[in-house]
Amino acid sequence: MDRPAAPRQGPGLSGRKAEAARNDRAILDAARVVFIRDPTAPISAVADEAGVGVGALYRRYAGKEELLRTLCADGLRRFIAIAEHALSDEVAAAESFAVFLGAIIDADVHSLTVRLAGTFAPTGDLRALAGQANALAERVFRRARHAGALRGDLKVNDIAMLFEQITAVRVDDPERTAALRRRYVALLLDALRPAAVTGRLPGPPPTSDELGVRWRPAAAEGAGRS
Repeated sequence: MDRPAAPRQGPGLSGRKAEAARNDRAILDAARVVFIRDPTAPISAVADEAGVGVGALYRRYAGKEELLRTLCADGLRRFIAIAEHALSDEVAAAESFAVFLGAIIDADVHSLTVRLAGTFAPTGDLRALAGQANALAERVFRRARHAGALRGDLKVNDIAMLFEQITAVRVDDPERTAALRRRYVALLLDALRPAAVTGRLPGPPPTSDELGVRWRPAAAEGAGRS
C-alpha cells in the first residue's frame, strides 16, 4: 500500500515544500516584527518585511485576522515548548522558573500578548493553546516554589505582569534590547528569591478576569458598554 506514494517524495516536490516552509517562516517572522512595532500596520507591510509579494501572502492567509491568529498560535507553541523544557528532568526544580522566565523573555513571545491582545477574535483552538500554556506555566511556578526557589507571597497570576515589565524594555538595537532584558531578568530573579524577602507584597495579584479582559476584541468591549 505504501509503494504508490513513493514518487511523491521526489526531490522536486520536496524542494517546493522546503521553499513553502521557508516562505511561511519568513512571513511569520516578518509579521512578528511588523505587528510588535505597530499592531495597526496593514498586511502589505508584512509582505514588504518578508520580501514576498502581497499575492503570495494572501495565498497563505485570507486576511490580516487569520495571520494574527496564526502568529499568536505560533507564539503559544513556542511558550509551551519552553515551559515543557523547564519541567523536564534536564532542568533542576530550583532552576526551573529562572530557565522558564529567561527563555520566554529571550524568545520575546510575550510581546505578542501585549501588542496583539484585543486586535482579533480568538478561536477555540487558540483558547485551548492558551489554556495549555497557562497550565504549564502554573506547573513551572509550583515546581520552583516547592523547591524553595520563590518567595511564598508570589502568586501564579503575577507571572504575566513580570513578563510585561521585562518586555517593556525595548530600544532600537535588538541585541542591546536582549542584553538589557537579561540584566533586568537577573535583578528580578534576585527579588523573587525567599532570601530577598523583607516584607510581604502589598495588595493582591491580578485576577484572571483582569488578565483575560485584554483578549476581548475592542469592538466587543465597546458593544458591551453601550
